[in-house]
Amino acid sequence: MNRSSDTYLTAVDESSTLSGVSWGAIFAGAAGAAALSLILVLLGFGLGFSAVSPWAGSGISAKGLGISTIVWLTFTQIVASGMGGYIAGRLRVKWSNMHGDEVYFRDTAHGFLAWAVATLVTATLVVGSVSSIVSGGAQAGASVASGAASAMTQAAGSAASNSGGEEYGYFVDSLFRDDRPAAVSDDAVRGSVTRIFVRTLSNDGQLAAEDRTYLAQLVAQRTNLTQADAERRVDEVFAKARKAVDDAKLAAKQAADTARKVAAWTSLWMFVALLCGAFFASFAATFGGRRRDAVVYLETEAYVTSTSLPLTR
Repeated sequence: MNRSSDTYLTAVDESSTLSGVSWGAIFAGAAGAAALSLILVLLGFGLGFSAVSPWAGSGISAKGLGISTIVWLTFTQIVASGMGGYIAGRLRVKWSNMHGDEVYFRDTAHGFLAWAVATLVTATLVVGSVSSIVSGGAQAGASVASGAASAMTQAAGSAASNSGGEEYGYFVDSLFRDDRPAAVSDDAVRGSVTRIFVRTLSNDGQLAAEDRTYLAQLVAQRTNLTQADAERRVDEVFAKARKAVDDAKLAAKQAADTARKVAAWTSLWMFVALLCGAFFASFAATFGGRRRDAVVYLETEAYVTSTSLPLTR
């Protein structure tokens, strides 16, 4: 067998036993992609903060900020992933005596693996920030819902604690209700009224007849109103309180729905951006691989000149 056949068989044997993955090139491309992603994200944060203004009517709108954020994230994925894929394709080993389709597939796989490693590293670094943003948006609705009744609840709890009634202050107050005018302090009256309002609004929202009559008596005792006028005032004030609670609940539902939509659209556009990053990383790796295979190795010959010549006599 001649020397060319031996060389061919040796190359085929090495191609079948050695792994086709150049992990060094993959990690190098992933490191470059992750670093460039971090730089571009920080630049995007800087541009975003400079465009946002706390003053009404100035700065970029919320919709414009959302669109620009999506565009910038997509641009970041394309540029960073493309560079990482090119590095992975350019630095991988040269596969000799292999079909072009196999080389193309391996280059594509190298670009995809570099993108995957960079994405995992980036996700590990920013998962805390992303989770805090999402949880903050989800908790916004709950905070709005509880904010409307928190003041009355705290006041009722404080008044109940002062009277020793705790969470059963409403029932304790009902034990000492009296139709006769009594010299009761304003703080005690306010606590009793607050507990009635809180219990009624937290249940069905309908003021009981005995509670309405008792509240009207308290109002009439401290004003110049008649019993009928006091009952009308009680109805008006309670209707305003119930409307405030209903508006707070509606605002909470709207805030929760807005947070849900924002989270859904953010997830979908992040999926699109990551998909673009995977595609451009794989494509750039094939381009870098072709450039790698096109490298021409220069062979140099070393000439040794002897300085010692034989002496003849």
